[in-house]
Amino acid sequence: MEICVKGQPITLVEHGTPAEKAGVRCGDVLLGINGEPVLDLIDYEHLTAHKALKLDLLREDREISVTLYKDEYEPLGLCFETTLMSRMLTCRNHCVFCFIDQMPKGVRSSLNVKDDDWRMSFIMGNYVTLTNVSDAEFTRIIERRVSPLYVSVHATDPEVRTKIMRNPSAGRIMERLTALKNAGLKFHTQIVLCRGLNDGKVLERTLSDLSSLAPACASIAIVPVGVTKYREGLTVLGTFDREQSRSVIKTIEPKQNEYLTRFGTRLVFLSDEWYLNADLPLPEPEAYEEYEQIENGVGLLRMFEEDFRYALEDRSPRKTPRTFSIAGGTAAYPFFRELYRELEPYNVTADLYPIPNLWFGGNVHVAGLVTGSDLLAELSGKPLHAPLLIPKNMLRETEDVFLDGMTLSDVEAALGVPIRTFSDGTELISCLFEE
Repeated sequence: MEICVKGQPITLVEHGTPAEKAGVRCGDVLLGINGEPVLDLIDYEHLTAHKALKLDLLREDREISVTLYKDEYEPLGLCFETTLMSRMLTCRNHCVFCFIDQMPKGVRSSLNVKDDDWRMSFIMGNYVTLTNVSDAEFTRIIERRVSPLYVSVHATDPEVRTKIMRNPSAGRIMERLTALKNAGLKFHTQIVLCRGLNDGKVLERTLSDLSSLAPACASIAIVPVGVTKYREGLTVLGTFDREQSRSVIKTIEPKQNEYLTRFGTRLVFLSDEWYLNADLPLPEPEAYEEYEQIENGVGLLRMFEEDFRYALEDRSPRKTPRTFSIAGGTAAYPFFRELYRELEPYNVTADLYPIPNLWFGGNVHVAGLVTGSDLLAELSGKPLHAPLLIPKNMLRETEDVFLDGMTLSDVEAALGVPIRTFSDGTELISCLFEE
């Protein structure tokens, strides 16, 4: 998938910046920097890191050049039509477990966008497959020293990976990852584990292949496949029950000990869901090392617990006892029920409401996928204490909107209580101890 661009229209030149001082104007079109074209933000950041720059510009149908000098890594001061400076690269895979394919009809269009853009992997930590990257683009990744990348591997067996992703180029994953290692670049990886598809001996091979690339392969996260009720016409996928989850844990924990001895890191990490599904205690905080796979739910609960307890240490008991209502997912309910008992000596009581996820069909149990309609179905008519506290990840980032399109104010009006959000244990403690 190639990125084609004839130039980058400049929409703003910030006051007092090197670009303004050099005479660059709003409305100019950036054609190149130091003789190289600027395809996107990756090129722009790489090329503008130098002290001496020659900018090739198009101004009123006339090509001109501007030379400027600045400190190394000093921002140039230019703004463009989009942050990425090009269109988003979308996914051409047809993964058997794709969560977007399991969305109900009628959801807002943004929820149906399949992102597989390696640039967003570098900038935002999004996971990409590298199957949609041409050889020319992959060469640019190496030339621009893009590191670390976040790569969805799932399986290193070429036949299995091709079957999972239903993309003929998917089998080249080890070739690509080895090239990143040889170039001195790092990457984090993830495996969405599907029972009977990429577990067992396939998983063993995947771990063997990826561990052979350490330390370039900086971490491996294993998460269980998520299945909703909206799978009509899709590949039948089995989920992991209590005993099967325990079997996965029993397989991975010895590997962690082996890798810790060999590499100084456990390298492979299991998401919290495995332990919740298995009804087993979570590993201790040190088992998650630097929490590098937190976005995959690896160590999310332990990090919350650590923040919660650290923030609680500095608090005195409330002068007036108070009860709060807190809603969350069903999977972590036992964990939070025990944790919130630590509030009792502080004259704080937490009424915890586990919210079944009916919108996705009852097979999804994490808080981040609870919708407004789920909250109404479970909490309508319940004796709620104001404000109702909910995790911030129930809402779309930067917006007060749930996945089903309901707004925060819609739910507040229907339940008759104000709602406060919290993103971590520290913010929750702040909410609980406000007078």
